[in-house]
Amino acid sequence: MGTGTGGQDPAQPQRTPAVRISSPTGRWILLATVLGSSMAMLDSTVVNVALPRIGEDLDAGLAALQWTVNAYLVTLAGLLLLGGSLGDRYGRCHVFVAGVLWFAAASLLCGIAPNATVLIAARALQGVGGALLTPGSLALIQASFHPDDRGRAVGLWSGLGGIGAAVGPFLGGWLVAGPGWRWIFLLNVPLALICAPVAVRHVPESARERADGRFDVLGAALGALSLALVTYALIEAGHGSLAVPLTAAAGILTGAAFVHVERHRSDPMLPPGIFASRQFTAVNLVTVCVYAAFGGFFFLTALQLQVVAGYSPLRAGTALLPTTVLMLLFSARSGALADRVGPRLPLTAGPLLCAVAMLLMLRVGKDADYLTDVLPALLVMGAGMVVLVAPLTAAVLASVDTSRAGLASGINNTAARAAGLLAVAALPLLTGMGPEAYRSADAFDASFRRAMPICAGLLVAGAVLAFATVRRPAPDCRRPECRVHGSVTAPPLEGGRPRGAARPAATASPPTAFPPAISPRADAPTDPDTDAAD
Repeated sequence: MGTGTGGQDPAQPQRTPAVRISSPTGRWILLATVLGSSMAMLDSTVVNVALPRIGEDLDAGLAALQWTVNAYLVTLAGLLLLGGSLGDRYGRCHVFVAGVLWFAAASLLCGIAPNATVLIAARALQGVGGALLTPGSLALIQASFHPDDRGRAVGLWSGLGGIGAAVGPFLGGWLVAGPGWRWIFLLNVPLALICAPVAVRHVPESARERADGRFDVLGAALGALSLALVTYALIEAGHGSLAVPLTAAAGILTGAAFVHVERHRSDPMLPPGIFASRQFTAVNLVTVCVYAAFGGFFFLTALQLQVVAGYSPLRAGTALLPTTVLMLLFSARSGALADRVGPRLPLTAGPLLCAVAMLLMLRVGKDADYLTDVLPALLVMGAGMVVLVAPLTAAVLASVDTSRAGLASGINNTAARAAGLLAVAALPLLTGMGPEAYRSADAFDASFRRAMPICAGLLVAGAVLAFATVRRPAPDCRRPECRVHGSVTAPPLEGGRPRGAARPAATASPPTAFPPAISPRADAPTDPDTDAAD
């Protein structure tokens, strides 16, 4: 598959990457990886804006809208680590292309869904494609480009991908208001029809030289099933059905089975030993707090602006742009500052700023003025996320050994997505939001005003936890390669350092990274293609 090493058996030893960014192959690789990552990043930001129109068109209740968001996140979060391992074993380009095609097929099914049930099932399938696609994008860049060009290649890829994430809400609003909500999914099909052939023809294949061990399929299935069962129980809890406590109990038992399997496997997907680092555990608890708040905020705010404030989908999507634009412009500077002062202060101040933004959103009601009511809250929200996200990634990487950097980042990203989906499931229950609340401005506004203080409380809890537990890392710890970031759904993923790559300087500002492949075994021998010895 691809040129250079095209057609090479993934199991054969890999040579030092030699593709130059100025070469035709280099430009093709950038095109394929940018298109692939843009599909997943766009999809994570456009769906919330379309929810009111989806509910109206399919005559769906609030629970169906929650599942439209969460079905995707359940399978993505549950299978993300496994997806990286598949790329390590069978070839990153093979798995990347499979993910692109799977994602496009599921997107097509979303676009033609005749009812909410089919849409939710298709969204779950989309998440499977995302779990195959997401880990491969940056991994292909790291494995393909010459070490001298790798930093610039990552910069171009991350900059273009960040622009895609930033314009996602605007594009989603424009599509919903124009051709219709189905086109937020159908747009992925032509992107895939360009991306997949380019990858097959031009992207060099790569895989780990020693990708041994069995795949933890059982662990991945138990993790995803536990998330799905708990999510179902939270969404349906207001109906008083006997199925709710039974499903909740099944979810807890499945979660316990997941922990048991991971503790007793020789090659677990999520090695429990990594949590022996108290710093790693603490940073992940901070992640759960802040991304639960973010997940609930962006889900409810997109609805509040349309249902209560009376914004059109286009205006609501455009209204959310300042947050992502601020992250895109200033996240690199925030990361450089955190390198100098340490992560403790940013991880304390960032959540507190976001908590203030949540409380400022209480000003957004009927006929809210954008400049005086909406924009201040979103600017403060963006500033808080700028301060928070890059140092969060740095703290995760600094809390574990360099050989486990990719695994640690994958766990942290999965924790963020799981926290977001649980917040989307739980907040309507906690705020008394009925199944038809999004059809009533008064009912939804009342629940929104109860939800924002809850989200602010989660952020304050995260800030307090960070202040109490996060410490300055050692001077020689692993530094993030990913600095520029525009997604609001999860922190950027980092992988092991590719062969021949130097350790990033503490004050450098290299661009963002999207997740490279994640090792199937934390105790496997270090792979020179992904984790060079320091």
